[in-house]
Amino acid sequence: MALAAVAGMVAGALGMTAWSAARPVGDRAAIERVVHDYLLDHPEIIPAAMQRLQDRETSRAVARAGDGLTRAYAGAWAGNPRGDVTVVEYYDYNCGYCRAVVPMLRQLVVSDPMVRVVFRELPILAPTSRTAAEASLAAARAGPVKFNRFHDALYAGGRVTDATITAAARTAGVDLSRVDKAGTAAEIRRNMDTAGKLGLTGTPGWIIGDRAFAGAMPLDELKKAVAAARAR
Repeated sequence: MALAAVAGMVAGALGMTAWSAARPVGDRAAIERVVHDYLLDHPEIIPAAMQRLQDRETSRAVARAGDGLTRAYAGAWAGNPRGDVTVVEYYDYNCGYCRAVVPMLRQLVVSDPMVRVVFRELPILAPTSRTAAEASLAAARAGPVKFNRFHDALYAGGRVTDATITAAARTAGVDLSRVDKAGTAAEIRRNMDTAGKLGLTGTPGWIIGDRAFAGAMPLDELKKAVAAARAR
């Protein structure tokens, strides 16, 4: 990317764009030269400025999504239903990183009684991901207790197959003959659309407060993100 374009993006991230546009043409050119030269001398600020710009865009996307983002599908949630911070996880049952964070989320909920976790299906990795997501949403319709039992059992069952899905449903006491195909298809479609607008292209993907995160997050990082959201 040309340095002039980067300078413009950095200026925008720093809130200088509107101010500069209000100046006479000669002043704007001088300001652009100053920004250009400063970036050459201090390239280390570019990542921070770009992160600020990305955070700003994510915050706007979260605001546009409204409570449709943080409102759980039936019982697909854990923690405090009236918590002051909602952690939204987009996940796929075939995702090993998603499996790795299951105990982290459980520990987070236990350690912070004001956290609410909302689980959103994003079945993108394999055909069995879709089958598992449909079964998971059927479990959610049976309430949070059965959903969480199913969720943990399926991740604990290893590779996702029709057999492990059936076994997890049996463990949770979920009747898979009652899957609402139309309702689950609509929910998965909404999740795919919203995740794309939020810039989440893989799993696990997170929205905590008005910030987006990608990849497996250790417990301490989850706690830091929750604390930052709470502070805002």
